[in-house]
Amino acid sequence: MKKGDILQANDILNQLLIDALDNERIQFAVNCFSFWINIIRQLPSIEEPYAKGETLLSEWISFLSYVEKQKYTPDDHILYCFRCGIFSLALDNYYQLINATDFEQRAEISRKIGLCYKKLGEYETARDCLIESNRLKPGVASVIAELADCYALCGEDRKAKVLFREAFFVDAQRINLCFLDSELIQCLIRKIEDKGYSGDALKEWIPVYGQIFGVFTVKRMLRPQEASKIKQDIYACENELKDPSCNCRLLEPRLCNLYFWIIDYYTMNTEDNYKIGEILTRLKILDPVIYEAYSK
Repeated sequence: MKKGDILQANDILNQLLIDALDNERIQFAVNCFSFWINIIRQLPSIEEPYAKGETLLSEWISFLSYVEKQKYTPDDHILYCFRCGIFSLALDNYYQLINATDFEQRAEISRKIGLCYKKLGEYETARDCLIESNRLKPGVASVIAELADCYALCGEDRKAKVLFREAFFVDAQRINLCFLDSELIQCLIRKIEDKGYSGDALKEWIPVYGQIFGVFTVKRMLRPQEASKIKQDIYACENELKDPSCNCRLLEPRLCNLYFWIIDYYTMNTEDNYKIGEILTRLKILDPVIYEAYSK
């Protein structure tokens, strides 16, 4: 399975099952194979290598949900073998497109190759691929988040923290949490889930609680034009929240994060305390609980 020969692995397992009907580990593995076997058999009918790779990554997300619903306790070693097999197959397909001439396509292929290497545990190689993807097309939230994840997995927490903070500020909704593996971000996600958040709302709360829980502590100086853009976003977000039909479950945490960024800008530029106090007052009105936690 680790080598990506899923069909042969399935045949061997079915032979083992004859004499091990009461073995929970084998039953769990059989259930995992039952999810993948038809997907792998149909893969040759997909002509484009990129589409094959995307199918495998998409199905991996579905597979994780499938595993959560199993009556058998998930076995980490079995899941590791499946992860190696699936991401090895995906990597083989993405590599066929490594020499793409279009900059945007090359950036996306480098990103997917980096993601596969990360899932295979080759973190330094993954990091280099993601750096290349970011060089070809800077500022993509998913690339920045996965690069941050690589740095965390390589033990470079300082770089990881500043990049995670950046990624969730750029566009939290573009980040797929299923592909983030480091304990740095997963521990934060679990804490926010414990507060009852999930889905898209959880993504927006990550940078807010990342700040409050002391995870996103490494910050950078904003350029004046970036600060100006944040002020515009704050104004737009505040106005949107006045509309009763707005999606406040996403807008409120997004606005909290914008407040945090502009406060940091004022603090780093030694702006007068009046501006900071004004933003803090608006934060208190928006969410008193977050205000209290942030002000401690």
